[in-house]
Amino acid sequence: MTGVDVQKEAEDSGPSGYAAARLRLLTEEARSGPPRRAALAELTDDWLTGLFAAGAEGLRGASLVAVGGYGRGELSPRSDLDLLLLHDGSDPKAVAALADRLWYPVWDLGLALDHSVRTPAEARKTAGEDLKVQLGLLDARHIAGDLGLTAGLRTAVLADWRNQAPKRLPELQELCAERAERQGELQYLLEPDLKEARGGLRDATALRAVAASWLADAPREGLADARRRLLDVRDALHLTTGRATDRLALQEQDQVAAELGLLDADTLLRQVYEAARLVSYASDVTWREVGRVLRSRAVRPRLRAMLGGGKPTAERSPLAEGVVEQDGEVVLARAARPERDPVLPLRAAAAAAQAGLPLSLHAVRRMAATVRPVPTPWPAEAREQLVTLLGSGRPTIEVWEALEAEGLITRLLPDWERVRCRPQRNAVHIWTVDRHLIETAVQASEFTRRVSRPDLLLVAALLHDIGKGWPGDHSVAGEIIAKDVAARIGFDRHEVTVIATLVRHHLLLVETATRRDLEDPATVRSVAEAVGSEGTLELLHALTEADALATGPAAWSSWRGSLVADLVRRVAAVLAGDAPADPEEAAPTAEQERLAIEAVATGSPVLSLRAQTEPPAGQEPSGDPEPLGVELLIAVPDQPGVLPAVAGVLAMHRLTVRTAELRSLNLPDGVDGSVLLLDWRVAAEYGSLPQAARLRADLVRALDGSLDIAGRLAERDAAYPRRRGVVAPPPRVSVHPAASRLATVIEVRSQDAPGLLFRIGRALEDASVLVRSAHVSTLGANAVDAFYVTGPEGAPLPGDEAESVARKLEETLRG
Repeated sequence: MTGVDVQKEAEDSGPSGYAAARLRLLTEEARSGPPRRAALAELTDDWLTGLFAAGAEGLRGASLVAVGGYGRGELSPRSDLDLLLLHDGSDPKAVAALADRLWYPVWDLGLALDHSVRTPAEARKTAGEDLKVQLGLLDARHIAGDLGLTAGLRTAVLADWRNQAPKRLPELQELCAERAERQGELQYLLEPDLKEARGGLRDATALRAVAASWLADAPREGLADARRRLLDVRDALHLTTGRATDRLALQEQDQVAAELGLLDADTLLRQVYEAARLVSYASDVTWREVGRVLRSRAVRPRLRAMLGGGKPTAERSPLAEGVVEQDGEVVLARAARPERDPVLPLRAAAAAAQAGLPLSLHAVRRMAATVRPVPTPWPAEAREQLVTLLGSGRPTIEVWEALEAEGLITRLLPDWERVRCRPQRNAVHIWTVDRHLIETAVQASEFTRRVSRPDLLLVAALLHDIGKGWPGDHSVAGEIIAKDVAARIGFDRHEVTVIATLVRHHLLLVETATRRDLEDPATVRSVAEAVGSEGTLELLHALTEADALATGPAAWSSWRGSLVADLVRRVAAVLAGDAPADPEEAAPTAEQERLAIEAVATGSPVLSLRAQTEPPAGQEPSGDPEPLGVELLIAVPDQPGVLPAVAGVLAMHRLTVRTAELRSLNLPDGVDGSVLLLDWRVAAEYGSLPQAARLRADLVRALDGSLDIAGRLAERDAAYPRRRGVVAPPPRVSVHPAASRLATVIEVRSQDAPGLLFRIGRALEDASVLVRSAHVSTLGANAVDAFYVTGPEGAPLPGDEAESVARKLEETLRG
């Protein structure tokens, strides 16, 4: 039977004919999705038109209007019929009789009905008082009766909505937020509500309402398909359950998948999650734009008055090379060239996460459309920016989702595609695999002060469950994938081995601690053999806790934590062996010796700057080689205050210290004097490097006391208010008494920041200790610095004095 035949049967046979035609339509295998929803709406229109015509004979000034989902022509098998009987108020009794002729046949068929009878003025008044009514009227569609009456209401309601948008849109946003708080996020729930959960059909409808206000619009690419997919799943859910339900329960997912012709319930959930993720991202972008427009409207009159009517220019604050902040978002600088800068997406993402700001949709789309692939293996900057992004805490999530929405994550990490939106059918897990990996990195960012290699911890956190996209034991598969990924992003052979070991054994500690006898020496020995080193054990301990905390509240407890800590202590004792030997002093190079002799001869600092470059890996060199940083060599006659002076001058010139070493240099025979050599790798925060002559002149002034570095840095900080940004874990300062026989080793783990090394150096100078050597490294946003210090007489510090220096240093950094 054709669609025309079905409609004719409904018209000819009354309510029973409509019911038969409706049933036939819903059981047709040839028609599903949007065509079936539209056909069902059309069939219902024709039936209601007949009822209206029979009951409205002689009545003028009345019309029947579909609103809400029915108004959009989207009737699912068990959807409510949302109807408004509109009238001009001239004949209330006739309208009441007509309402009975309309509503009772609907009820008799057992169909859910949401109905009202109003004049246009009453409809507008109710809409002004009830936001949900107003949203339904935005989709008003004429079914029968006085077309002019319906058209007049539609025009008036849309005009009211647009005029009241500055007031109503914040109400709508609050309504969406409250619903999300109650229902959770559709893209992560094992039994999601397709309509009410965040990213579901209600949010898709809210985006239509925002677009109708003309105040802002949602990113449209893929949004209609996502909405259609959610509606298709709801249709299948209605048909398989025979109920008007929107909750996709576990016991019904296999049937729903079969109804849709999908492989299994996991495939179904993955499609639902992908659709919900797109709707959620579109919602985030849209509400951000609404807020920006409303703020702009509120500020503009005052600015116009101040500026004499001129249009204000949006302030742009630099965040990184090619990246600026504007209107509360991270955008590309005007001079940025994504097509020439493959690291730009990672740099922009890291800057956004560190500042706690969202990435502009336009910026992400421009980079996705034009940026060229990152060379393989990745250059050092790309790896550092990834680590910075992963170590930024909660803001990482929003920024990562923005990159993923435009396909940049899978271009950077192709293996990510297998875990993207992958459900986890485990009561303990509350996230999909991909979100769990990001959550683990967020948790790991809190533990970066506990480990000597936070970069390896963060990358291992990102990759520890990457094997769940493959058959078999995910830890075994993940080890293979992690080796490949870690090598591609530029870690050396030893680092790749550590990351792979962490991925392979990320469940080892918690499983052993909770399932094995820790008093059995064989248990501890087996863990020690698997881990291999104290450094890897330290990382695995932090990863274990981060993984558990990111899994869900049932996965970690103080009891589990104490068991794991006990196991770690026992394994560390097995791995400890002999105390580490003192680091050997490297022989100076010819360049270092030349600078040292010149510094002794002139009695002042001497320095050189030398750029480090390499051609893009994996392809033929083309164009200019890519700069990897600048090596700064400084030779200074041994004197107090060298470390804070050099660090302060570099901070004044906005130079970021990537690595730094300071040590005393043995001079050739016949050359009297003592020289400190500083071998540092630096990079400009943005812009170009200062000239070596300017650096040397400022360093001379810093050492003789004529340059107030602390004052200059304080003035600059005051000129740039702090952004809300990421809340970093507090710094941690510790003493390692067994690390050297000749000096006391003080280790500082802290968030990297301009002037950090200056503050550390000045605090150590104030404590009257001598810095004999320093080993500074910046790993993403984390600084891990070791200082070999002695007392004035050149001997290691007594234990109590060393602890006192460490505590004072920690207090200084916390302040």
